Amino acid sequence: MPHRLSEAKKSDQRSSELLLAALTTAALLLLVPANGATPGDVPEAEFRFTRLQYADVGFGRGRGNWLVDYPDAEMHFREAVERLTRVEFGEAGIVDLRDDTLFDYPWLYAVEVGHWYLDDTEAARLREYLLRGGFLMVDDFHGTQEWSVFAASMSRVFPDRPIVEIEPHDEVLHVLYDVDQFTQIPGIVALYRGVTYERDGYTPHWRGIYDDEGRLMVAINFNMDLGDAWEHANDPFYPEPMTALAYRFAVNYVIYAMTH
Repeated sequence: MPHRLSEAKKSDQRSSELLLAALTTAALLLLVPANGATPGDVPEAEFRFTRLQYADVGFGRGRGNWLVDYPDAEMHFREAVERLTRVEFGEAGIVDLRDDTLFDYPWLYAVEVGHWYLDDTEAARLREYLLRGGFLMVDDFHGTQEWSVFAASMSRVFPDRPIVEIEPHDEVLHVLYDVDQFTQIPGIVALYRGVTYERDGYTPHWRGIYDDEGRLMVAINFNMDLGDAWEHANDPFYPEPMTALAYRFAVNYVIYAMTH
């Protein structure tokens, strides 16, 4: 009988060890991401400012218009959003539409898109990116000619989706801040000339492209230059109210993209 009790204890102990091992394995599976990285490898950042690299019309991908305001705009953007929200930033990055890492970055910023050119392959990649939940903010282009250049490439991305005015009641304008969409946010060169517009871009427009569920995929800041407002945030010449408004738009775009 003592022998049988000892065997029962060993059996119970063995069962407990197996159960503990199973629970430990299950816990590790929950902690280790599907790509095989260890928990320590998982990035902690909630958000990354990612600048889109593109080819200029008639030129290549060198130090072109896509780099305007870099890197000061990113640095001040990050400082403002971290100050005004609890969003944790990772390092800012640059990505090309042909790069496989594109889908690792759910938020893209493209500047001076009145000079961009997207070929059919790049347009297809951007279309896939946006329909899979990505968000694109375009900024700093002005006037009739630059609009036509921008729209030509965007029509290759979405030949069947219209570009529309963002309505005053749209959630993106109120997701955190209620923003005044009728104030033109100028580039600093225009301010040096004593005006807020460039070329024939007299009237500011907040436009967008939506998916089938009504989610804003592309936020279009036309006849404005939010990037300059961020870049020159510490410049006494640049009006503080304009920078504050540009920051509020930035925060709304980030929060909207992260929650939709």
